[in-house]
Amino acid sequence: MKAVVLGGYGLIGSAVMRALAGAGFAVTGMGRSAAAARRMGPGFDWIIRDIPSVDTPEWRDLLRDADVVVNAAGALQDGGRDDLSAIHEVAVKRITAALEGSATRVVQISAAGVSAHASTEFFRSKARGDAILQGSGLDHVILRPVLVIGPAAYGGTALLRAAAAIPFVGLQILPGAQVQTVALDDLARAVVLAAQGAIPSGTVADLTEDDSRSFPELVQTVRRWQGGSDPKLRLPLPGVLLKASSAVADLLGHLGWRSPLRSTAIRALSDGIAGDPGAWQAAGGFRCRSLDETLAALPATVQERWFARMFLLFPLLVLLLALFWSLSGAIGLIRFDAAVAVLTERGVATGLAQGAVALGALADLLLGLAVLSRRWLRPGLIGMITVSLGYLIFGTVLTPDIWADPLGPFVKVLPGIGLALVVLGLADDR
Repeated sequence: MKAVVLGGYGLIGSAVMRALAGAGFAVTGMGRSAAAARRMGPGFDWIIRDIPSVDTPEWRDLLRDADVVVNAAGALQDGGRDDLSAIHEVAVKRITAALEGSATRVVQISAAGVSAHASTEFFRSKARGDAILQGSGLDHVILRPVLVIGPAAYGGTALLRAAAAIPFVGLQILPGAQVQTVALDDLARAVVLAAQGAIPSGTVADLTEDDSRSFPELVQTVRRWQGGSDPKLRLPLPGVLLKASSAVADLLGHLGWRSPLRSTAIRALSDGIAGDPGAWQAAGGFRCRSLDETLAALPATVQERWFARMFLLFPLLVLLLALFWSLSGAIGLIRFDAAVAVLTERGVATGLAQGAVALGALADLLLGLAVLSRRWLRPGLIGMITVSLGYLIFGTVLTPDIWADPLGPFVKVLPGIGLALVVLGLADDR
């Protein structure tokens, strides 16, 4: 049987692809990033397309031979790279139209808590997409997982790990929020059962453990799993500070950053993440593992602890680079004559010195602004490293005595290169 997995290199999609392949399906993944696809599964077949932009005739061609279509594509919030209506509704409408009259089974991965009257557009748009599929007349199963816990971390699960890794302090974030979890492997296994036809068509079911816990209790459980000691100090996080963080995260979303602190994630968390396993078990499904059972099956290695710590530090490192380079460029323009004098006093022609200072200052300013955009982060970092090396090479040729300057302006370029290399090494978001 042939299965096509939309959003195949995502947290859920990648696990589903491996599980389906292990069950004997011929699996093809679909997503818009060829690089992410290669990293996730170089041995799989891939269709590289921007899912919301595919029209009905192309879907009909792409899915002609598919026995199962698994829709694991989704987005949390509108932003620079995402359009909720396009991915959750328009794409589903086109896919169902393309599959009209076929025997293809569609397995839709939705979310627990979706409804037309939910507090966020994420849940409302998901609900509208589910309704389109339910009204299509196609063979379908809709699975609605709660907070998914797996070996990979992305979005909310990355934030959870990072919150648990804060040293010494236990932040009491949204203490009234109740959260249930589901193991990523259980979700993938459920998709395989649905793809095999073991779950009746028309089933709409939450995938969740039986118990729930407060978000601070969840963070504490993950902290212990990571091997961390209990916090020395427990501090409540003021609601106003959380709202301010969400507002900043929303603004950064327009620059392509998919922060788990965006308002949709915080609102969903404050509302609680809960489901009812009854419909799933009534449809012939298995009991989903508890959080303790899920974590017991996942070793908390040094990679896990590194990721949790670096997830907290990564935005700070990007901000430091942006400030360093932007301020450097701005100061060069503001104190233009003084900067030119550094070169002319050493015998460099005035015109050449003015051109070098102006070009260098503008390059610094543009590179500092570039890394604030997710799309331009990697090119900006490479530019920073290249320009820094250029400064050292040409600076050594033109003004070698500056190496002996007691303030070390050339020497300080070296840790700047190192910082850019570190951020470049952490730049992948999947």
